[in-house]
Amino acid sequence: MARLLYAILATFALVFGLGAMWILTRGGGSDDKFAQCRSSQIAGGAAAIGGPFELVNGKGETVTDKDVITEPTLVYFGYTFCPDVCPFDMSRNADAVDILAERGLSVTPLFISIDPDRDTPEVMADYAFNLGGKTIALTGSPEQVKAASKAYKTYYKAHDKGDEFYLVDHSTFTYLVTPEDGFLEFFKREDTAEQMADKVECFLEQAAS
Repeated sequence: MARLLYAILATFALVFGLGAMWILTRGGGSDDKFAQCRSSQIAGGAAAIGGPFELVNGKGETVTDKDVITEPTLVYFGYTFCPDVCPFDMSRNADAVDILAERGLSVTPLFISIDPDRDTPEVMADYAFNLGGKTIALTGSPEQVKAASKAYKTYYKAHDKGDEFYLVDHSTFTYLVTPEDGFLEFFKREDTAEQMADKVECFLEQAAS
């Protein structure tokens, strides 16, 4: 009898464990309409990432997240003096946006500076122009930038600013955000433009279904 009870409990534990594992690997429960699109796991869930921010655009105007995230948007935190990482990532993001445009899907690339001392509104205006397309580039006061970074759980730390060519360490995730659903997914540096486009398309198709 004891062996039978143990066997039943062991079977129950195995089934429960497999069920829990399936939920985790799917990125959410059955009520998550984007479950089939997710490949990342966020501590606290998707709602833990993103939120309101107030920054400054290339014209020196104060804007909020509501003003700039008016359609699906790829959000990236970096700085214009970045020697290699940021240019590569933003170029890849722009390529992903172009691929999506060919598929009839409109997405905006958004660049948020984490180096407000050097990235003035004028610098951001030139940066967005040089990137072309629909790119939006924002800066702000140190407090505004810090608040936006905190909302998206990003990291940045400037080296000694006594050197005019100082670098800034920072995280390099790109975030997919929509006006309706907020943060949906993040992309790593190794993700290609094609992979990003495929994933974004999946989320947008599910959002429209």
